[in-house]
Amino acid sequence: MHDVPALKRILIGKPISSEDEAHQRLRKIVALPVFASDAISSTAYATDEILVVLLLQAGIGPMAFKYLTPIAIVVCVLLVIVVMSYRQTIHAYPSGGGAYIVSRENLGEIPSLVAGASLLVDYILTVSVSVAGGVLAMRTATGFDNKWTVPVCLACILLMTVVNLRGVKESGAAFAGPTYFYVLMLLILLGTGFYRVFVQHLGPIPEKLLSKDAITQSKLTGGLSLYMLARAFSSGAVALSGVEAVSNGVPAFKVPESKNAANTLVWMGAILGSCFLGVSVLAQKLKPYRGPNDGNGLGLMAAHIFGGKGTLFWMLMVGTFMILILAANTAYADFPRLASIIARDGFLPRQFFNRGARLVFSNGVIFLASIACVLIVVFNGDISKLIPLYAFGVFTGFTLSQAGMVLHHLKEREPRWRLHLVINAVGSASTGLIAVIVVVSKFTEGAWIPAALIPIMVIMFRSIGKHYKKSRGAVVAPPGYRAPRETHTMVVLVGGVNKGVLRGVQYARSLNPDRILAVTVASNDEERKAIEDQWKAFEVPIELHTVYSPYRELTRPILQFIDELDEQHEGDIITVVIPEFVTSWKTQWLHNGSAFALKAKLLYRPHTAVVSVPIHTHGDHTEEL
Repeated sequence: MHDVPALKRILIGKPISSEDEAHQRLRKIVALPVFASDAISSTAYATDEILVVLLLQAGIGPMAFKYLTPIAIVVCVLLVIVVMSYRQTIHAYPSGGGAYIVSRENLGEIPSLVAGASLLVDYILTVSVSVAGGVLAMRTATGFDNKWTVPVCLACILLMTVVNLRGVKESGAAFAGPTYFYVLMLLILLGTGFYRVFVQHLGPIPEKLLSKDAITQSKLTGGLSLYMLARAFSSGAVALSGVEAVSNGVPAFKVPESKNAANTLVWMGAILGSCFLGVSVLAQKLKPYRGPNDGNGLGLMAAHIFGGKGTLFWMLMVGTFMILILAANTAYADFPRLASIIARDGFLPRQFFNRGARLVFSNGVIFLASIACVLIVVFNGDISKLIPLYAFGVFTGFTLSQAGMVLHHLKEREPRWRLHLVINAVGSASTGLIAVIVVVSKFTEGAWIPAALIPIMVIMFRSIGKHYKKSRGAVVAPPGYRAPRETHTMVVLVGGVNKGVLRGVQYARSLNPDRILAVTVASNDEERKAIEDQWKAFEVPIELHTVYSPYRELTRPILQFIDELDEQHEGDIITVVIPEFVTSWKTQWLHNGSAFALKAKLLYRPHTAVVSVPIHTHGDHTEEL
């Protein structure tokens, strides 16, 4: 039995005292990779997503690269607006919760639950998309068989889960190095690429390095409709995913929390915007055509810029793999924290509010990992299938958060509130438009799933909230309330006379109830007589009742017997005493199956209590029965 706690301690670490919570908070240098890895990782695939629409879906061939940089610039402008908006959110609502808290305080219950559901869906998809993207980068570099994609994805999620169960501070320290390594390698790629393109006049990737499918895409001459242009922009706007993470996790920062969080947000925005725009400019010049089954564009450009798959190429691919995998860490940091806030408000099960031994909301961590694994299996680890699910929740949260901040400015009227209001209003309208474009243009590709799931989650949240409200109302004690005296009947279950039953009888008598009796279930007269003879032989000083059960049932006859007692002694509290054997964890499953089923039924019976009287049969408590 002690093997399980020992294994848990090895994997998760020693428990942390609640008094040490302040020491688990994050410095900015560590908080950046914890909360910004999701946003920064989008530099590895956001440009690709624009080209997927323009090349593979619109089929406009070389014209795709004419639109790439302008789309990237518009995305960066939107990024600046969103970052400015969330800086205001951090200072206005330093308790964390981001869009959920802003919506709750300014827009009302239903919009806040929509924001909360959108963010939770977004974080689940962040894990799936990030891991799938990381494994795709690995497959691009190594060329391993696609049949291993799902197992590798699941292994990565398992590793991330274990590390995050050890605590936010430990996971941040573990993941800081890989995040900064990726940023360094990406800057080396951009610096080298700009030098080779604009100084050495490096040309586009030659056809001999492209697949047959990619060459076919490069020859297409289709026209670009406004619909496809909007769809390409919405795909590229996934670069903004993860920007809200810092505002959700403000309490995880060291004091002063708001200032440190706001500075971290600005750092993240600067890295994300400059790198995304840089990759898009390089892609416009190098034209990394991709077929449906080719790897990511970043790898194709790196091989061309570095002159083949040498050391720098492999370092970038390793960095890309790590940042995409670690982007899931943003969700691991924010999903459990947001779920705990929603649970604190009574709209999620209270288990999400509880911290584990390492001061982590461990139930949220485990739930997040479980659902992400399901998505990886269902969508076969394909990032292009997961991305359409991803964007809708992101921009729904953005829209509600900024709309809430508009009302906040109107109510509070702080210094420069008009300027801030305009910024939030423009941001809310822009991100709202993108959310609509995403759900319309990618509806049949999977965007309908979050569009349907979010309302279902809101209904679920409200049902949970009503339940908790009703429960609180049922047990609240008005001023001066005194519990009435209750009469008490104790019933000891008897399967045969042994030490467990005799101790159960003695325990029941020691409580001095108003009435005490024992009951046994027999299927025939022979069984009844055998138990009654034992009862007399041991001179048990309470009355034994026998219930016949010709079909050898236990639960139903006992419940009928208790119902009859209720009719005889109306208003009594009936306590059912169940003697149970307790063995080692290896053999416990061999005992007490009937008792477990009976306790499950009695749990929902009014005015009924159940007491298990254990008799230990292992270790230091071994007794001869």
